[in-house]
Amino acid sequence: MSFQHQGLGQGKWRELSLLSQMANIGSEVERTINWKNKGDKKYSSMALERALELIDFTIADPKNKKRLLEVSRVKEFLLDHFLCGSNYGFSDQAWQDYFYNFAYSQAIDK
Repeated sequence: MSFQHQGLGQGKWRELSLLSQMANIGSEVERTINWKNKGDKKYSSMALERALELIDFTIADPKNKKRLLEVSRVKEFLLDHFLCGSNYGFSDQAWQDYFYNFAYSQAIDK
C-alpha cells in the first residue's frame, strides 16, 4: 500500500495521542472543506483521501480499541457528507466545530 503520509504509515502515527490523531484528521478535513469551497475538486478530494488514511491509521492503532465505534462512525459520516450528499445532515460547519474541539484540547494539553 502506498501511503500519502509516509512517515506516519510506518508506525509513527501510533506514537501520537488520540487527541493528536483526531486534531490531525481535523486539519485534513478543514483542507477538504476549504478546497471544496474554492471549487477545486481535485485538491478537495486529495485532502479527503489523506483524512481517510489518517482515520484508518487511527482505527488500526491498538490503544484506540475502546474508541473504534466513534472513529468508525466519523469515517462513515465523512464519506456520507463529502461523497453522498450528507444524508445524515452534517454541514461543513458541524465538521469544523467537531474537530475544533480536538485541536483546542491538543493545544491546551501541551
